[in-house]
Amino acid sequence: MPASSGPNQLNHATHVRWLFLALGLLFVGVGVLGIFLPVLPTTPFMLLAAACFARSSERFYQWLLDHPLFGRTVREWQEHRRIPRRTKWVAILTMAATLGISIVFFIPRGPVQWALVLLGIGLAIFLYRIPSHD
Repeated sequence: MPASSGPNQLNHATHVRWLFLALGLLFVGVGVLGIFLPVLPTTPFMLLAAACFARSSERFYQWLLDHPLFGRTVREWQEHRRIPRRTKWVAILTMAATLGISIVFFIPRGPVQWALVLLGIGLAIFLYRIPSHD
């Protein structure tokens, strides 16, 4: 028996759309915090926000693509799966500095320090391998 497209399916689609909109707004908020808190990366959260807005709100999606600070990076990722070289290096250096300070001054000597070192190296390699441009 074929599935009907009754009121329940419409209601479900509306709920999913609102969920994606709420997640998009949350990701934008966390991404903006990342501008001021070096432990939070801004770019991945803006990319997540764009993906959520694409499924929920054309207006917010277009706003993010046209945003003077975030739009270029989001468009580059969507069109070419690359990020600006400067964005990549700022992310790597900020992460290295933040992890380095945490490892040296705040984490007791032992396996947790080594785990953070390995995590930092892995993330740096991952970011470095993402295609970039000038």
